[in-house]
Amino acid sequence: MTTIAGICKNGLVILGADSQVTDGDRINNDLRMEKITKNNGYLLAGAGDATPCDILQHIFIPPVPSITERKNLYKFMITKFVPAMRETLDENGWKPVTGDDSGFSMLVAFDGELFDIGDDFSVLLNNKGIYGIGNGAKYAIGALSVGATIEKALEAAADNDIYTSGPFQIVQQKKTSK
Repeated sequence: MTTIAGICKNGLVILGADSQVTDGDRINNDLRMEKITKNNGYLLAGAGDATPCDILQHIFIPPVPSITERKNLYKFMITKFVPAMRETLDENGWKPVTGDDSGFSMLVAFDGELFDIGDDFSVLLNNKGIYGIGNGAKYAIGALSVGATIEKALEAAADNDIYTSGPFQIVQQKKTSK
């Protein structure tokens, strides 16, 4: 499983992820399996079913918003980004399976803003700027809520969730547009 935590404040996004990938009874920790990738100006962080996460992080080419669209990135994510995301998943053969645990979640950062996108393709925002996805997210969110750094939040998740372990990947993105 996974723990990905994010903070979005004053045009700065900080994302952190653990490195454990669990497949049945096997634990894999190869650092080449980054859970946060840079793609066309975005940071894409995926948790859950590895197949849609792999497609979205390594095949998907996200649309870049125009200057006008940057004024309301939330609307852009709903009207342009998510439809392009769905199209890429369809083109690459991913279909959700009803009734099993093959879901996924994505934290997507662009231009210093952070969005939580679920496998139902909803786009969510958190007014406190604290985000978490994956199995250990509740521990990381709790730690962030009381002022922990991303690294400390991931450590708290690793201490309390068997599906979370280091080393941790931490990346930042600053707002660039005006």
